[in-house]
Amino acid sequence: MAANGASCEQPQKRSGAKDKQNGKSTDSSIRERRQKDKEERLSLVLWKRPVTTLHYFLLETFIKLKEWTLKLWQRRGAVFLVLVLCSLFSFAYSTEGAHQQYVRYLEKKFLWCAYWVGLGILSSVGLGTGLHTFLLYLGPHIASVTLAAYECGSTDFPEPPYPDQIVCPQGGGADGSISLFSIMSKVRLEACMWGAGTAIGELPPYFMARAARQSGADPDDEDYEEFEEMLEQAEGAQDFVTRAKLGVQHMVQKVGFFGILACASIPNPLFDLAGITCGHFLVPFWTFFGATLIGKAIIKMHIQKLFVIITFSKHIVEQMVSLIGSVPRIGPSLQKPFSQYLEAQRNKLHHAGGSAPADENWLSWVFEKVVLVMVCYFVISIVNSMAQSYAKRLQQQRHSEEKTK
Repeated sequence: MAANGASCEQPQKRSGAKDKQNGKSTDSSIRERRQKDKEERLSLVLWKRPVTTLHYFLLETFIKLKEWTLKLWQRRGAVFLVLVLCSLFSFAYSTEGAHQQYVRYLEKKFLWCAYWVGLGILSSVGLGTGLHTFLLYLGPHIASVTLAAYECGSTDFPEPPYPDQIVCPQGGGADGSISLFSIMSKVRLEACMWGAGTAIGELPPYFMARAARQSGADPDDEDYEEFEEMLEQAEGAQDFVTRAKLGVQHMVQKVGFFGILACASIPNPLFDLAGITCGHFLVPFWTFFGATLIGKAIIKMHIQKLFVIITFSKHIVEQMVSLIGSVPRIGPSLQKPFSQYLEAQRNKLHHAGGSAPADENWLSWVFEKVVLVMVCYFVISIVNSMAQSYAKRLQQQRHSEEKTK
C-alpha cells in the first residue's frame, strides 16, 4: 500500500514540475514579446520614420476625437447645462449696464487663473515629455515680480498694464519697505493656480489604474505595465531607481493620506507612481486628490516660490553678477551682458509703455530661443507618443487575431 502511494505521488510531482516549467516558459515568452513590441514602438519617431509617424498620429487623433465625442454624448445633460451657463454669461457680457465692471473683473480673473491652471496641467499631465512650465513661465514671472518689487520699493504695480507688463507706481515706496512676505502675497494666486493645475494633471494615471483594477482589463499604458512588473519582482535585487519607486509605493500604500501629502509636497519626479499606486489599491478619490492638491498647490508651491524669491532678491542678484565678473579671463565679458540686461529691465520699470531697446540683449534672445525649442520638442513628443499609441493598437489587434486562429 505504501509502495503504491509512493508510486502515485511521484508522477504527481513530475507533472507539477512540468506545469511550473511550462508556466515559466510562457511568462518568459510573453515578456520577450512585450519587449520586442515596445522596442518596435519606440523606433516610431519623426526623425526616423516621419511619414509613418505622421500617418499613425492622424489616425490616433481621429480615434481619440471619436472617443471623446461619444463620451460627451453620453454626458449630454452636463454638456447642455454648460452650454446654457455659457449662453447666460455671453448675454450678460454683451448687455450694457452697471454690472459690466463686475463682469470685466470676473473675466480678467478667470482668464488669469485659467492660464496658470492650464500651464500646470501641461506640466504634469504626461503628454509626450511634459512641458516644464515652471522653468519657462511661472519661475520667470516670480523672478520679474521680485526684481521689480526691490527696484520700485512697492508691489502695488498699476493695473493695467500689470500683469502683462510691470511698471513702477508713481509714488513708489520707501527703501527697505519690501519684505519677503509681500512678494509672496503678490504672486500667491498664480502660483497656487499653477500648483492646482499640476494636481489635476496627476489624475489620469490614477483613473487609468483604478479602472484597470476594477475591470481586470489590460490597460493601454506603459507606466502601469512597469508598475505591475515591479510589484511582481519586488522581492528580488533591484537598482536604486526601482528601490526608490518601491519606497514611494510602500509609503503611499501604508501611510495613506499623509504619505500622499508627503510625496506631493516636495519636487518628486516619481509622483506619477503615487497616482498609479493609489488607483491600483483603490484609494478613495478625495483622499488622493485632496492630499495631492494640498501638497502641490499650497506646500510645494510655497517652497518653490520662496526659493525663486530668495534667489532673485536684490542683494543675491548683485552678488551673483559680481561673482560672474570675478571669473578669470571670461568674467568681465560675461558680466557685461548681465549688467546691461538688469539695467534695461530697471529702465523699463520706470517708463510706462516704454519699448525694448533696439540692440536687444543676447540673454533675452537666448531665453526666447530656449523656450521655442522646448515648446517644439514638446509638440514633437506628443506626435511621437500618439503615433506609438496607435502602433500599440495594431500590435494588440494582431495578437488577438493570432489567438483566435
